[in-house]
Amino acid sequence: MPHEDLILRTHALTKSFKGFSAVTDVNLEVRRGSIHALIGPNGAGKTTCFNLLTKFLTPSAGSIVFNGIDITREKPAQIARRGVIRSFQISAVFPHLTARQNVRVALQRRSGMSWQFWRSARALDALDARALALLGEVGLSDFANTLTLNLPYGRKRALEIATTLAMEPELMLLDEPTQGMGHEDVASVTALIRRVSAGRTVLMVEHNMNVISSIADRVTVLQRGAILAQGTYAEVSQDARVMEAYMGTADQEAVN
Repeated sequence: MPHEDLILRTHALTKSFKGFSAVTDVNLEVRRGSIHALIGPNGAGKTTCFNLLTKFLTPSAGSIVFNGIDITREKPAQIARRGVIRSFQISAVFPHLTARQNVRVALQRRSGMSWQFWRSARALDALDARALALLGEVGLSDFANTLTLNLPYGRKRALEIATTLAMEPELMLLDEPTQGMGHEDVASVTALIRRVSAGRTVLMVEHNMNVISSIADRVTVLQRGAILAQGTYAEVSQDARVMEAYMGTADQEAVN
């Protein structure tokens, strides 16, 4: 694949903890404009990979290249400014703010106004139109003035995606976006991810194989910290090694 088609590449990415290798020689290639899923059994190294990509962990070896620039040694804030934005597995919104206020906080961070508490309310209100537009993009227009703690779980995850979008991601990392959801919420959040991925690149860790099969353009399977298989969902789901890796887990039926 030509490098200009790739938004993110890792070469021999490795992370060891006191002699234990959590991630080993991972060569990941994420195509620009795609939805790319990172899957694998529990303990496969998926979250460690995410932590390496967003520099919450420092690689023991290997390199990370984003938009043709080596970002291996950059700090988390530098990477975020480049447009690599992560949405966390556990909902990262302020429960006692409204949905609109949560998005506005994210917009303030993006605009550098985070700590300018002395700014007038009028200056902050200028962000409201963008906040409301983002809420509309994730289907939360009717919940703009609802306290976040009163939102149903699926709506909270939609709000989290709105706050992620407020940071203007070029590469959006979603960490198990449908975890803990009922069937209806899973379907709505899956549709939301498909919708907001237009014009963006999404790299997601996800356990639900129905979600992966319906929206992922490409899948990378990790096992014990190393890449086991890569390809389309159809390709990896028929790979004997992948089926063996999932044997005996709850995901086995979904993989077949």
